Amino acid sequence: MDETLKDLAAHVAGALGGAVKGWTVAFGELTLDVEPAQIVKVASFLRDDPACVFKCIIDVCGADYPAREKRFDVVYHLLSLKQNLRIRLKVETDEATPVPSICPVFPGANWFEREAYDMYGILFTGHPELRRLLTDYGFDGYPLRKDFPMTGFVEVRYDDLVKRVVYEPVKLTQEFRNFDFLSPWEGVEYVLPGDEKASGQPPVPPKAG
Repeated sequence: MDETLKDLAAHVAGALGGAVKGWTVAFGELTLDVEPAQIVKVASFLRDDPACVFKCIIDVCGADYPAREKRFDVVYHLLSLKQNLRIRLKVETDEATPVPSICPVFPGANWFEREAYDMYGILFTGHPELRRLLTDYGFDGYPLRKDFPMTGFVEVRYDDLVKRVVYEPVKLTQEFRNFDFLSPWEGVEYVLPGDEKASGQPPVPPKAG
């Protein structure tokens, strides 16, 4: 299988030249590193070339690496039923630089790219309707970024007084990561009858009357 994938990588890289920056085969899977501006060209070639025929789009997703200058990877997964092979494409981008949409090549990428925009804030040019998909209208931030707070910024609840859904800032009684364990939830400090069996303390005599 690895030799088949290596031959496929050499074929694609040879045909597309500088559009493919590099490739790797690991764990039985082929990954191509693609220049962002050339992603539509590469996707079209993989779909139409007789040696490829990757006509099924499986997924488009994001990955966040905040320490990098280009913090996001956009990852595309394609399937060739004819070749019985899968291929992964990766492009790098940042918060401000959009990636060309592959919707003209694979219309099924529409909601995948919207999800990547909604969860990571990755921008796509040429997308027919780039708006949030999973979060609510007016949502603040991008939930799958590594620097997004686990508690979020707002909470949504139904208010019985005003008879509608309201948005409020998240308020925590205690700091999320600095929980005060000296609280009533810890229980009483004296030994309850019966607990001495587990603690090794002498039995507590029952009260008279």
